[in-house]
Amino acid sequence: MKTIDELLHEGVEGKRVFVRADLNVPLEGTTITDDGRIRAVVPTVKALADAGARVVVASHLGRPKGAPDPAFSLAPAATRLGELLGAEVAFATDTVGDSAQATVAGLADGQVAVIENLRFNAGETSKDDAERGAFADALAALADLYVGDGFGAVHRKHASVFDLPARLPHAAGYLIATEVGVLKKLTDDVRRPYAVVLGGAKVSDKLGVIDHLLEKADRILIGGGMAYTFLKAQGHEVGISLLQEDQIPAVLGYLKRAEERGVEFVLPVDVLVSPEFPDLKTKAPSNPTTVAADAIPADQEGLDIGPETRKLYASKLADAGTVFWNGPMGVFEHPDYAEGTKAVAQALVESPAFTVVGGGDSAAAVRILGFDENAFGHISTGGGASLEYLEGKKLPGLVALED
Repeated sequence: MKTIDELLHEGVEGKRVFVRADLNVPLEGTTITDDGRIRAVVPTVKALADAGARVVVASHLGRPKGAPDPAFSLAPAATRLGELLGAEVAFATDTVGDSAQATVAGLADGQVAVIENLRFNAGETSKDDAERGAFADALAALADLYVGDGFGAVHRKHASVFDLPARLPHAAGYLIATEVGVLKKLTDDVRRPYAVVLGGAKVSDKLGVIDHLLEKADRILIGGGMAYTFLKAQGHEVGISLLQEDQIPAVLGYLKRAEERGVEFVLPVDVLVSPEFPDLKTKAPSNPTTVAADAIPADQEGLDIGPETRKLYASKLADAGTVFWNGPMGVFEHPDYAEGTKAVAQALVESPAFTVVGGGDSAAAVRILGFDENAFGHISTGGGASLEYLEGKKLPGLVALED
């Protein structure tokens, strides 16, 4: 895989460089609530601009249905990128149309432009190779070189991720090089004990990674909404908690395999419950109660791990050599149910292990809860991509960057 440093050594001055970034940031209206993904691509964009390239940054945002939708415009991300670069960033109001062509044509050496949300064009996500290829052809006409640096999208076989690199000389940006290096430490060169913390809403989202990590991890800690399917599989009442009943056979199989392989599987011993899901807009107090994990009332919903579980999980992480964490322990967006996620983050901060926060809600949580990002070994920009890599899958965006 060619690196951006090799590309810079060959010279990029005066060349149009298409940077596939991941600017898929959370928005409240036009306000960015977490700019981590934008900050992550700044080193690549700055290095290219400083070397005299004419940089064309492209990304998706959200899930528009192949047509323009103002709610998913990249304009706020373009403004924030300019602030972080300390330079004006031009913005094209379409992807490959008149505005994009004119904006790119107007770039001088060292200048940067962002084109509008790639998913405003149906060709970006099409499953039809010809339709995707046609969009990739149009994107390729905007550039001379391609740099892949949108790690959060490399698991997608999309036009700008998979098809476009085949049409231009290409290299991996600094972010992708860093992410892949970290993931190799989680698969090929692991310091033990290797502890994995998995949370989030659905067991089904994590089946593949659990299956793969049962061959590699020493202990797996489960929290979040997915924990209640595990508790139900053990025969416990889970009330009105999140439950994927159809996944119980798979969960029982994993618990059995873990026992056979000597992998420690750790589930909550107590949880915070409430009869109603909390109001995440007003953050009004919801008066949760703490109950044993095997004694959830039938009319209550589990919304966070309890204080004894927090202590237990911290103890299981204290002596780890490597920790991978993906998924919050509860509804961390509400202060009544943030303590479990906060406790796991604090345990990672205090651990001597190589610690990796696996993107998505986990990455957002550590920022929202006020943790210093530098206190972790690595915070990934791609939750889904990280999980699929750890499942042993070939990621289309990485395959496309191979020579």
